[in-house]
Amino acid sequence: MDELRIQPMTMEDYDGVRALWMTIRGFGIRALDDSRADIRRFILRNPTTSVVARIGDRIVGSILCGSDGRQGALYHVCVASEYRRQGIGTKMVGYCMQQLKLMGINKVSLIAFSSNDAGNAFWKQIGWTRKTDVNYYEFVLNQENITHFIGEDSDDP
Repeated sequence: MDELRIQPMTMEDYDGVRALWMTIRGFGIRALDDSRADIRRFILRNPTTSVVARIGDRIVGSILCGSDGRQGALYHVCVASEYRRQGIGTKMVGYCMQQLKLMGINKVSLIAFSSNDAGNAFWKQIGWTRKTDVNYYEFVLNQENITHFIGEDSDDP
């Protein structure tokens, strides 16, 4: 069996990462933010922090990770369903945290939808603290940037 490799994400990984996203039921894909152009912009801004997990040539996990210079953030954390509960997510998160720490970042945040039972269980299991003392606000600047949830249409996996 091929060995697990955790590597920085590059634009050459985009098609494989997007294909993985499309297999994750309930995963939210935004029309603009998750396009090739916007992911390229994100990676150029954060060249060492995003990650993919590979077994052989297959991408089995990924995290978009970045920083605004003050705080880190994790986005689109996912592992292919058949590879879950093998430590891949934990290894990817560790990679991202180490990269952020090297940049002098001291705090990392993420958003997990309350309906994401598997994700919320994962974050709790690896020691993350659920914040209950804040309100999360959002203002959409571009109405074209709609979110499409994978598996909610009959033609999605």
